Amino acid sequence: MGAWKRLGGLIGSHMAFISPACVVLGVLFPQIGVLKPLVVPLFAFMTFQSALSNTFDNLVRTLRHPIPMLMSLLLVTVVMPATACVLATALFGASPNLVCGIVLEYCVPVAVVSAMWTNMLGGDPALSLATILVSTVAAPFTIPLALHVLLGQTVEVDAARMMGEMVVSIALPALLGTLANDLTHGRAARELSPVIAPAAKLALVTVILTNSTGVAPYVRNLTPTFVAVAAFIGAFAACGYAAGLLVARALRLPNDKVASMTYLVGMRNISAGAVLAGEYFPGEVMFPVVIGTLFQQVLAAGFGSLLRRLRRRGAGEKGDAEP
Repeated sequence: MGAWKRLGGLIGSHMAFISPACVVLGVLFPQIGVLKPLVVPLFAFMTFQSALSNTFDNLVRTLRHPIPMLMSLLLVTVVMPATACVLATALFGASPNLVCGIVLEYCVPVAVVSAMWTNMLGGDPALSLATILVSTVAAPFTIPLALHVLLGQTVEVDAARMMGEMVVSIALPALLGTLANDLTHGRAARELSPVIAPAAKLALVTVILTNSTGVAPYVRNLTPTFVAVAAFIGAFAACGYAAGLLVARALRLPNDKVASMTYLVGMRNISAGAVLAGEYFPGEVMFPVVIGTLFQQVLAAGFGSLLRRLRRRGAGEKGDAEP
C-alpha cells in the first residue's frame, strides 16, 4: 500500500511535466484512442475521488463570507468565457470550430487540482473546496447556457444531451463524494480517498493521453493558425491566474484567499472540456482545449513562485513599518 500511495504522490508532484508529456505521447501514438469509451467513466471516478475531501460545511462556512467565492465564480463563468469569445472571434473568426474550442476551454468548471495548489501555497481550503463544488455542480447548466449565448449562431450545441451527460459524469459524482465524506464524518477523506487517489491520478493520465489523440492530425500538420491558437491559449491562461490574483488584492483579501482565488480563476478542468469536445463537436474543436494542458501546470508553478515573493515582500514591508 505504501508503494501504491507513493506512486500517486509521484504523479501528483510531477504533473507540470507529465501533462505535456501525455499530450506528446497522444499525438505520437493515436492508436491510444481505442480507450475513448473509458474516458467518461474514468472522469466520473476522478470527480468522485476529488470530492471525498470536501464537505457541505465548507460550503456553509464560505457562504457566510461569500464575496471571494462569488467573485471567483463571476470571473470563471461570465468574464473569462465572454472575453475569450470576443478575442477569439476577432482573431480566429474565420475558423468557427477553433473559436468554439477556445470558448469551451473557458466555460468548463474550476479544476479540482486547484485545491492542491492552494494548499501548497497556504490558501483557504474552505473557499477552494466550496467554489470547486459549486462550479462543478453548476457546470451541466452553465456550460450549455454559455455556449448557447456566446456561440448559438455559429455552432450547433445539443444542450439537453450535454446537460444530461454532465449531470451523470460531473455533478452527481461530486455530490456523492461530498455526501460520502459527510455521512462518514470525515472517514471517507481520511481512509478511502488516499487509497483510491493513485488510481484517480492514473485515470487522469489515461484521460489526457486518450483525449490528446484527437488533436494528433492537427499537431502533425501545424499551420500558422494552429500555432497562433496555441500561443493565444497560453497567454489567456496566464491572464486567468493574473485576474484572480489582481481582483483578490483589489478586494484587500488576506493572503490565504488571494492564493485561493489565483488558482480558482486560473485553473480549468481541461479533462472535462476535452471529454465534451470529443463527444459533441468536430475534431478541430479539441485542439484549443487539449493544448491548454501544455500550459496549465507550468503556469500554476510560476504563479506559485510569484505568490511566495509577494508574501515575503508584504512580510518585509510590515516588518519595516514596525517601530
